[in-house]
Amino acid sequence: MKSAAALTALVALLPAFASAQSQVWGQCGGIGWSGATTCVSGSTCTKLNDYYSQCIPSSQAPTSQPPASTSVPSTPSSTSAPSTPSTTPAAGNPFTGFQVYLSPFYAAEIQSAAAAITDSTQKAKALSVAKVPTFTWFDTVSKVADLGTYLADAQSIQQSTGQKQIVQIVVYDLPDRDCAAKASNGEFSIANNGQANYFNYIDQLVAQIKKFPDVRVVAVIEPDSLANLVTNLNVQKCANAQQTYLACVNYALKQLSAVGVYSYMDAGHAGWLGWSANLSPAAQLFATVFKNAGSSPFIRGLATNVANYNALNAASPDPITQGNSNYDEMHYINAFQPMLKSQGFPAQFIVDQGRSGQQNLRSQWGDWCNIKNAGFGTRPTTNTGSSFIDSIVWVKPGGESDGTSNSSSPRFDSTCSLSDAAQPAPEAGTWFQSYFETLVSKANPPL
Repeated sequence: MKSAAALTALVALLPAFASAQSQVWGQCGGIGWSGATTCVSGSTCTKLNDYYSQCIPSSQAPTSQPPASTSVPSTPSSTSAPSTPSTTPAAGNPFTGFQVYLSPFYAAEIQSAAAAITDSTQKAKALSVAKVPTFTWFDTVSKVADLGTYLADAQSIQQSTGQKQIVQIVVYDLPDRDCAAKASNGEFSIANNGQANYFNYIDQLVAQIKKFPDVRVVAVIEPDSLANLVTNLNVQKCANAQQTYLACVNYALKQLSAVGVYSYMDAGHAGWLGWSANLSPAAQLFATVFKNAGSSPFIRGLATNVANYNALNAASPDPITQGNSNYDEMHYINAFQPMLKSQGFPAQFIVDQGRSGQQNLRSQWGDWCNIKNAGFGTRPTTNTGSSFIDSIVWVKPGGESDGTSNSSSPRFDSTCSLSDAAQPAPEAGTWFQSYFETLVSKANPPL
């Protein structure tokens, strides 16, 4: 309270500074922020996380939950099916015969973003993105309760229409997360009870899923984590995290399999594990993780290109891929799958194409942060052109930032200030309006 009073007094003494306000979608607060803390008229400074508050249009601010509706029960109805999920996996592709549930949170973000677009054609294209299914990222424990809301909504849709629903989630809260980078540092640390906290986080996810046994859940497990254990053990933080990562992923896979969740472990992308020197050790690692978790058929396989930009089938190799014969995701998967199978892991794949509409954009293949001129890519489909690939998906919700270009931020990663990264960029996971508008305008196929 003392600091708030002091700030008020300072503003009164220095009226010139009071006029400095952040624009719509600009930053207005957060740890390390020293700029304006108020917003222009018509927008509200909204705390999104400890590191980032953002000026969001007052009438369009997204919420973490869908609008209230009497058709969305908060708990399963007494007439719903058995109280425990099926532990018998479906034969074949888990996406077949199911409709993918649309995230209410992402739809709200899209509606807010479209409201700020004045061109009617672009506005209509932007609004259409809300009808494209994406994954919902559970990157903090505080978001886990929302899963129950979404599952209840999906169950209501399923009961009223007869169309079976899939809810897509990303499990993403490892202690010392993102061990080779900074932009996505998480809430848990290994040194501060991190493994036990993670187990509790998984238990909370499982508790929500158990309430809705009729709704199928598909999960991407811990983006970047296991791939870092293949190539980045020379980074001390990754070496220190190795055993904890393995223990936590093992726990997640076992607990999620027990409630019928179909899991795809994140396996980087062609420019990371697709190099010939990395394929064999990666296959050994993923097969070992699969076996240690009980070789459950619910551990369906691997996810590739999550939040990345690689084409599924590149018309020609991007110059940055020189030296790697696996220059797109199809080549990577075709080379990787037989190795996994020979190690005892009959993995299937899903491939993120959410931001892969434009190619030949990056200065280096390892550049990943808010790449300039990217466009939305192929829409989710089970018509993948490969018996190894269950579905093309959008794992990364397009428009949410990869990381901040603000070098004073505790979560700043220098990759986000490279010449091929769009700037200025907000904190990871927060809305990046100009970037979203570019994804819309450069979508391929067009929206």
